This record gives sequence, C-alpha cells and structure tokens, in this order.
Amino acid sequence: MRISKVYTRTGDGGKTRLAGGQQVFKDDQRVEAYGTIDELNAVLGTARAFIAERLPGDTKLENLDKEIYFIQSKLFDVGGILATASGMSFPAMPEVTEDDVTHLEGLIDSINAELDPLKEFILPGGGKATSFLHMARTICRRAERRCVTLSREDSLSPTLLMYLNRLSDALFVFARLVAKVQGESEHFWKRG
Repeated sequence: MRISKVYTRTGDGGKTRLAGGQQVFKDDQRVEAYGTIDELNAVLGTARAFIAERLPGDTKLENLDKEIYFIQSKLFDVGGILATASGMSFPAMPEVTEDDVTHLEGLIDSINAELDPLKEFILPGGGKATSFLHMARTICRRAERRCVTLSREDSLSPTLLMYLNRLSDALFVFARLVAKVQGESEHFWKRG
C-alpha cells in the first residue's frame, strides 16, 4: 500500500468510507470499534518506546518487545477486519484465528508462571512502560466492548472477540512482568 496524500477532505462532512467503499458516519459502531483498536495500538507503541529505553541487554524485555510488535501488527489485521462491512471481503483479507488466541494463552501462562501469585487487586501504575501497559489493557477492554456492541447488530467473528478478551489479560501480565524486571513495586488495592 502506498499513501501519497495524508488528507483528502472527504471526511469533512462527518462521514468516512469502509474498506468496501460504503459511506458511514464517523460515529458508526464499526468506526468506533476500529478507532478504539487504533488507539490501543498507539498506546502499545508508547509502551514499547519506554521498554526500548531498557534495550538491548534484557532478554525478557527484548522478547516482550517482539511480542508486542507482533500484537501491534495483528491489531492492524483486526482494524482491517472491522473496517470491512459485513459480507464483504477482499483479496488477502486478514483474519484472527484460534491459533492467535492460543498463542496469547501460551504467553499469559508462561509469563504468569514467573510472577508472584496475586492476593489482591493491583492499582494501575508503576513505571512508564508498566503504566502504559495498564492503560493499553483498559483500552483493549473498551475495544472489546465496542466489538460486542457491533456483534449484536452486525456479523463479527467470535474468534476476534476471544482474541481481544485474551489480549487484555496478556497486557495485564505484560505490565506485571515489566514491573518485576524493572524492580518496580506493585501497589495493591486497600479496602476501605
């Protein structure tokens, strides 16, 4: 894909076009869904920028950075799927598969095995990368909610919903891993 012009003025009236050319309002559920995926991707890029400050030299963070990079690419696939009207398809249409979900589950399990068991809820925060990963988790949950809303009025792959659900869990353990590697204290919710 080659983008030669950043602005087109075609969206000035509050409408945009889906991948198949259908014109919709910019607050359409489909646009809300892929816009939230884009926001999630941007926050993951910010987390990676802060992780990069600790690279090279830390194998765990190098591996995590590679995984987040892969996830960012997969989120472009998710955005492409969401930007395509139901029933439409195009050559080399991206997809989210059960293997993608299984990959996230494997990551969650392997990272979680290295972490102390949770006894209380963790307050989001910590260092910069950790904080942005917690923020990414909450944006991922919002993206999942947007996709659930869309799925009730239009066709959407259940595997895509599963992927977003697992991704938010993965982002939680990513945040905990970064906190551990960087020697940051986790702050726990104090009742009352």
